[in-house]
Amino acid sequence: MPVLEGRELRIIGFLCNWCSYGGADTAGVARFDQPTDLRIIRVPCSGRIDPLFVAKAFMNGADGVLVSGCHPRDCHYAEGNFYARRRLEVFKNFISVLGIEPERFEYTWVSASEGQRWQEVVTKFTNQVHTLGPLAPVPEISLDRLAATETAQP
Repeated sequence: MPVLEGRELRIIGFLCNWCSYGGADTAGVARFDQPTDLRIIRVPCSGRIDPLFVAKAFMNGADGVLVSGCHPRDCHYAEGNFYARRRLEVFKNFISVLGIEPERFEYTWVSASEGQRWQEVVTKFTNQVHTLGPLAPVPEISLDRLAATETAQP
């Protein structure tokens, strides 16, 4: 798929090794058209994604961040995606405090057999980020202070 508007944006994808990474691989093997902006970081489980990873990606110049894991009740590690959903939903509500549009961050569930769904998810998210355009530089914040705030919440 041609790059939209002639410029690639920096979009980071944190993908679960067992499901979403397999879904991305299935889409590639099936030769589905996909945007080329996404840079994938494979993680053991979406439950291992600390929201600070997402914040740090934005502070280091990412224009969008996508987190994808196994469907609920289908996690290879039993409950990892439930932990991920809880943390990432809180972060999604908090992201505007950092000066970042909430539309630049998304989390979703894709299984290894859903190559077509992966292609749809990544295309929709990439188009959404392209509509927003490049992200203005995010000011450096104290990650220690942010982590203390996150752990203080009930």
